[in-house]
Amino acid sequence: MGRLVATAACVVLVAAVVTGSTAPPRTIRILQMNLCNSGIAGCYTGRAVQQATALIAAESPDVVALNEVCRDDVAALGEAVGKAGWTVVSAFHPAPDRRTGQATLCRNGQPFGIGLVMRLPRPTQTTTHPGAYPMQDPGDPEERVWLCLAAAGRFTACTTHLAINPAIALAQCRHLLSAVISARPALAAGDFNLRDMRECVPPGYHSRNDEGLQHVVATTGVTLRSGRPIDMAGATDHPALLVAGALTRDTGHD
Repeated sequence: MGRLVATAACVVLVAAVVTGSTAPPRTIRILQMNLCNSGIAGCYTGRAVQQATALIAAESPDVVALNEVCRDDVAALGEAVGKAGWTVVSAFHPAPDRRTGQATLCRNGQPFGIGLVMRLPRPTQTTTHPGAYPMQDPGDPEERVWLCLAAAGRFTACTTHLAINPAIALAQCRHLLSAVISARPALAAGDFNLRDMRECVPPGYHSRNDEGLQHVVATTGVTLRSGRPIDMAGATDHPALLVAGALTRDTGHD
């Protein structure tokens, strides 16, 4: 797997640093959700996208990280993130099915995986960086992946849904935070399937969680001020996780 490196044209909830920049910290709100929307798992209700749309409207996040979604779910929620005068970009990455060598599929036939939606104050060049972990659970046909969306000169956002097996999830977490994300500042949000992140999060990073398995992790250059779980009214088996923070290193000037 390649190492993610920020360049003038590429960032992943990562913002490059400009020496001598006096721009004030830019606030950022991150909403992490596992929608259980494959239509196959027992937690499926068919109401998750509708509930997520209402939550986005209420909380107005800048970044939405999505796990267990069908491809068209990401486009639908991207429309909900839209705000007059802002640019909205989104990305989706399917989880491979080891049995077929193709994408894991939702019951409706769409690819199943993870997604990101990002709202930016002006048109910005963006780049996607997807990948699959070198360590996988041989007992699970769904291979676990990551997805990063980079906004040039500003920041990068990543999301992931790690393995159910805690030992494999820990190895995947270390790979994401140490081998994939190398630029600063950056944020990674997802269902890590880990309650204790102390063995995964590198020194100098910090995180917020939903008091369960979902986390937002920030590199240096990002301050996470608060985090709280939000009830999803039974639409999925996970709460949403809303985290508020600030980019303390951001080359963008609004």
